[in-house]
Amino acid sequence: MSGRWFMHETLQKALIAGVIGLLFTTTAFNLSVTAQKQTPTTRCEIGRNAAAIGFWTWPAGTHVNVYVRRGDFRPEELPYLVKPLREWNHVSQVTSSGVTFDYAGITDEQLICERCLTIMRGSVFDKTKRHVTETQAYSVHRDQLIAYALIIIDPALTNLETLSNAVAHELGHNLGLLDCYRCAKNSTLMVGFKGLNIPNTVAAPTACDVAQVREAYNQLKVQVRPAPKPMQVDRGEEPVDDDTPIVVPKPR
Repeated sequence: MSGRWFMHETLQKALIAGVIGLLFTTTAFNLSVTAQKQTPTTRCEIGRNAAAIGFWTWPAGTHVNVYVRRGDFRPEELPYLVKPLREWNHVSQVTSSGVTFDYAGITDEQLICERCLTIMRGSVFDKTKRHVTETQAYSVHRDQLIAYALIIIDPALTNLETLSNAVAHELGHNLGLLDCYRCAKNSTLMVGFKGLNIPNTVAAPTACDVAQVREAYNQLKVQVRPAPKPMQVDRGEEPVDDDTPIVVPKPR
C-alpha cells in the first residue's frame, strides 16, 4: 500500500469550507500467502486472519451513492462492479457502521459531491509498487471521515473475478480496514493479490472483516482521528504493511 496526502486547492470552493485531504490506497500484489480456511468460530488476530484498522471511513449511517464513469467499463463488467456493493450492504447492520453503497448509475465524469463514490479507469499500475487499483478519499476537515471518494482501476485489470475482488477490497478501505499482506489466504478481503488478473478468491467480507469494521466504528463513537498519514511501500521483492498509526483491538 502506498499513499500521500496533499492540499487540493481547486476543490475548496466545491465543498464545505475547510481543507480537503487526499489519500491513495492500493490493492497490492501478495507474493506469499499461506492457505487457511476460516470458520465462524475463528479467533480474529491482526496480521494472521484479520486486517488492522485506523484508516479512512465514511461517517456512520452514510448512504453512499456509487457511480461508474461512462465508457470506462464493458457492459459485462458492470455486474462485477456492483456485486461487492451488495456484499458489503448485507453486513452493514452487523458491522454497526450503517454504511450502505447504493449503485446510482452512470456518470460522464468523476463526481465531486458529498456522499459520492465514483468507480473509474485510470493508469495506476506500477510494477515496483505492485498495485492496479487505488482509492482516493477526500476529507473536508482533515480527519478520517470521507466526504467523497474515487476507486480507480487500471485498464490492465480485465479478469472479471479479480475486478470484483478488487472493488470489494477497496470498499474495505472505505470502512476503515488496512491491507494485510501477511494474512492467510481466504481469511480477509484485505489480503494482497498474487499478480495482475489473478483473483484473491475472497468475494465477500469474512467474519473477521465484519469484526474489524465493527471495532473501527466503535472507535469512531469515541474519537474521530486526524486524516491517516502517508504510507510507505518497500521497493524490494516483498510489499510491507502500511505504517499508519493504528489501535489494535483487545482480545475478546
